[in-house]
Amino acid sequence: MIVIALICVVGGLVSGAAVTWVSTKFLFKTRFQGIIEEANKEAEVIKKNKLLEVKEKFIVLKADLEKQVAARNAKIQSIESKIKNREMQINQKVDDLDKKLAEAENSKQSFESQLTTLEKKQSEVEKMYFEQIQRLETISGLSAEEAKEKMVESLKDEAKTAAGSYINEIMDEARLTANKEAKRIVIQSIQRLATETAIENAVTVFHIESDEIKGRIIGREGRNIRALEAATGIEIIVDDTPEAIVLSGFDPVRREVARLALHQLVTDGRIHPARIEEVVSKVRKQIEEEIIETGKRTTIDLGIHGLHPELIRMVGKMKYRSSYGQNLLQHSREVANLCAIMAAELGLNPKKAKRAGLLHDIGKVPDEEPELPHALLGMKLAERYKEKPDICNAIGAHHDEVEMTSLLSPIVQVCDAISGARPGARREIVEAYMKRLNDLEQLAMSYPGVLKTYAIQAGRELRVIVGADKIDDQSTETLSNEIAKRIQDEMTYPGQVKITVIRETRAVSFAK
Repeated sequence: MIVIALICVVGGLVSGAAVTWVSTKFLFKTRFQGIIEEANKEAEVIKKNKLLEVKEKFIVLKADLEKQVAARNAKIQSIESKIKNREMQINQKVDDLDKKLAEAENSKQSFESQLTTLEKKQSEVEKMYFEQIQRLETISGLSAEEAKEKMVESLKDEAKTAAGSYINEIMDEARLTANKEAKRIVIQSIQRLATETAIENAVTVFHIESDEIKGRIIGREGRNIRALEAATGIEIIVDDTPEAIVLSGFDPVRREVARLALHQLVTDGRIHPARIEEVVSKVRKQIEEEIIETGKRTTIDLGIHGLHPELIRMVGKMKYRSSYGQNLLQHSREVANLCAIMAAELGLNPKKAKRAGLLHDIGKVPDEEPELPHALLGMKLAERYKEKPDICNAIGAHHDEVEMTSLLSPIVQVCDAISGARPGARREIVEAYMKRLNDLEQLAMSYPGVLKTYAIQAGRELRVIVGADKIDDQSTETLSNEIAKRIQDEMTYPGQVKITVIRETRAVSFAK
């Protein structure tokens, strides 16, 4: 019974579970179908959206493609138009060439016909020429060779007559210029005797410890010595003279600059073009300072006060200038002291007299040298720098260029003569020598493009430095010839003068 009951219970449970499972399965199936339907609907929506996006992209791509095609078509059309234009131009050129060829063919035919005509005319002319010669021979009774001989003889007679008249003209000109030639020979003889004076005033000897230094001064391929000569304007002569180098130049200031620069370079040991230019520039400044210091020291020694700084500098420059072989500063100091003594004896102001005596030759040392006598130039400089009228008159009248208006003027004139005329004070050849060298330099400086000029070798050579950006290589030869011709026409000089034109291009840079 219990078993039956359990079976019944189990059966009931099984049937209930079966009913429940069937109902659950039905519900699940219903929901699954709903989910499938919703998924299908969503899939349709997504499908439609994707189709729309694809259509939009297709439209955009189609528009871009149409634009590209249009651009390519436009480019192809422009290229086609260019090709058509080129084709038209080529056709036009071909037509022109055909025309020119036709014209050339016509001109060739015309030229050939003209050439044929010319040949005919030439043969006719030759025939007429021979006929004329035969007629002339018949009329003259002479052959062509005999006529030539007679013509040559007549030409010889005419040439002899012309040569005789030319010789007479040369003789007349020689008689006219004999006096000038004689003076030239005499002056040349005198100048040969004045060699010691020229050497004394144009040469400085620089002593060195050993001859090994000469090679360093010359430098590789002469670079150092050329740089030193270009920077100072002094010719440097390195020869077999033991332990000595000669500095040649008419300007004492330049020679002193070259001497001091060479001394510093040899002492320092560094000798090359850049260093040379640096040392020369420094030495030139030192010399300028020394000139000013010399002027100040001179005025203090003489008890002269209140001079303009420029006049003091000119007094210092007198140290490097000679007048007829006499040092100009020493001469001016002598004149100043003599003027003071003479003025005191005459009861005049000795300070004024001393001032006028010191300044009487400042016209010989100006920075610029106009065409004025040194006395008049000195008077103008003194007036420019506010010196008193009686002192200015004494300066201008000491060579009688202006009229004397004060008692100081004759005192300065007499004392100048006393200082310069004493035995052995002066040698007159030096002043003319210095003037000639200065005239050489000024003549060359008058040409455009010339930067610097240096008269060296006692005036036997003139070196002219020109700007590389103003004168080319071909123009240097023309400039040299023109300067030589002007020197021949305008100046009197012994022997010959060599004119050397130097054109140099420099490129300078600095590594830092």
